[in-house]
Amino acid sequence: MRIFLAGANGAIGQRLAPLLRDDGHHVTGTTRSAAKLDMLRGIGVEPVIVDVFDATALTHAVTSARPDVVIHQLTDLPPALAPDLMADALVRNARIRNEGTRNLVQAALAAGAKRMVAQSIAWTYAPGRTPHIESDPLKVEADGSYSVSIGGVVALEKFTLHSPPLEGVVLRYGQLHGPGTGADAARGPVPLHVDAAAYAALLAIDRGPPGVYNVTEPNEMVSSDKARDQLGWNADFRLPA
Repeated sequence: MRIFLAGANGAIGQRLAPLLRDDGHHVTGTTRSAAKLDMLRGIGVEPVIVDVFDATALTHAVTSARPDVVIHQLTDLPPALAPDLMADALVRNARIRNEGTRNLVQAALAAGAKRMVAQSIAWTYAPGRTPHIESDPLKVEADGSYSVSIGGVVALEKFTLHSPPLEGVVLRYGQLHGPGTGADAARGPVPLHVDAAAYAALLAIDRGPPGVYNVTEPNEMVSSDKARDQLGWNADFRLPA
């Protein structure tokens, strides 16, 4: 298929692009930096420089790529999630999830894409019985920085899941570790290796019905049974060294 990968130079994007290439797909991938063009070509991506907040330019880029599937892996977070930079980054990241997702969905619709796969997070469930499943409510009432973050998450999932005829798939990822994430070992209550995150996105382009899927390593807080059963996902997946 023809794939438009938004955020191709991100931690997940760089692990996902070779999987898509090796599976025989044609991948157009975005970056905001000309310095990343050669790197993207090296991992099998036809690169395009575009800002997700420039709706006109983004629509032109997506329609020119003629994708069957759009994959949303855009974030704006500091390297290794540096604590002193996180406050401003959370605001920028929420804007990507809200305004950026809206622009990307509109561009996907204009291009006639069939499906969109978008990155969300799995640690925003409201208190309740565990492990949480996808139908459990999110914790949407909060103050401060969490309020900003959850607002972005809710917007991203709404735009992705409710923009017919586009089939929306939301992957609620755990807390990433592995190459490019700034963490060599598992961290947080709902960990996830970056390669397994990329593998879930690869599977979601043509497997499983539209909807939400938790994607985490086994833990007490969140169940990923749906992703295993309906996508054939495996948390132990790793790219070759």
